[in-house]
Amino acid sequence: MTGTRRRPAALFLAVSAACACAPGASAQQAATAATAPAASAPDFARLEAAQNAANDKAGPRSVPGRRIPVPGTVSPEFQATIAAPYRVPAWNANPGSAGEWKALVAKLAAQTAAPLPALRERLGVVSTPEVIGGVRAWIVAPRQVPERNRHRLLVHIHGGGYVYNPGEAGTLEAVLMAAIGGFTVISFDYRMPPDAPFPAAMDDAMAVWRAALGLQRPENMAVFGTSTGGGMTLALMLRAKQEGVPLPAAIAPGTPWSDLTETGDSYKANEWLDNVLVSYDGYLTHAAQLYAAGHDLKDPQLSPIYGDLRGLPPTILTTGTRDLFLSNTVRTHRKLRQAGVEASLQVFEGMSHAQYLFNPDAPETREAFQEIAAFLDRHLGTEAPPP
Repeated sequence: MTGTRRRPAALFLAVSAACACAPGASAQQAATAATAPAASAPDFARLEAAQNAANDKAGPRSVPGRRIPVPGTVSPEFQATIAAPYRVPAWNANPGSAGEWKALVAKLAAQTAAPLPALRERLGVVSTPEVIGGVRAWIVAPRQVPERNRHRLLVHIHGGGYVYNPGEAGTLEAVLMAAIGGFTVISFDYRMPPDAPFPAAMDDAMAVWRAALGLQRPENMAVFGTSTGGGMTLALMLRAKQEGVPLPAAIAPGTPWSDLTETGDSYKANEWLDNVLVSYDGYLTHAAQLYAAGHDLKDPQLSPIYGDLRGLPPTILTTGTRDLFLSNTVRTHRKLRQAGVEASLQVFEGMSHAQYLFNPDAPETREAFQEIAAFLDRHLGTEAPPP
């Protein structure tokens, strides 16, 4: 773990200029500010000489302060998402006590859950509360399940850095998958710190998976989730394999937090560019410490990239070019391939962390879930379970 690092003032000012929209500014205002041309062209010859001098030896790269525009290669809806200001206090939260953590988490969860009933209604999705394997859960499904998916079942593990999105707030991704993919989904509310650190979340995930195996054939099932949910999806596969429990036919970890240590090129290359996670020195480092509760962060049940991935199901991974977890996702993809696992990687232009969840009306959101659904369709069976 690292503390807050000092950064060059020029870089800080450049980043501040790139995110100049004040909290509460509209997405359109953010997009306009981010795409506006610079006041004057840089003196490239002078910059070239300075950068050559700064990078004339092997070692870390020195990069000048940058103002990076919103790409014009994505949809207008997604441009607004890319241009949005940092989400404060979500990205840099560091509450001083368990009570303060709980208050912040509850406040953000209420904001996330509030629009879900209207979204489900608009997308034709029904959410039914259940208890599965002793864990609170929801069955999320389209009003009309396609015939091909009648005997298919997905298990969803929500994201949120092991601290955010308790309760119904954690079901957003399940709603999108049910609506766009046409699948029935179990989304469950695993225990989280500060009250329940590792391994409580994984114990709940395993309990739900074992119970789900009593509802459907494993060859008709998949497990998916984003960020923490992606990391837990991979960790669940390792634990199920170790315990001799059947694995699903496929998995879909989206931009997985597969390594809780600050390891990977994009932790630096995309720092301050990703407008969701922003920096590992924000809440991520505190959340990792809370969840791990003193355990080795390289334990494969915490950071599954350090586990033996041989024998895992076919996998589709999703990330974006601005994602702080781009390297987590790319490294996971390469390790799966090296382990002989069928693995597909989709990378979206300009996308920061998990932004395929942010705007249900963006074409990129639909495309991301359609790709995942098509991958699952190729691998999941359709036969009814035995009576």
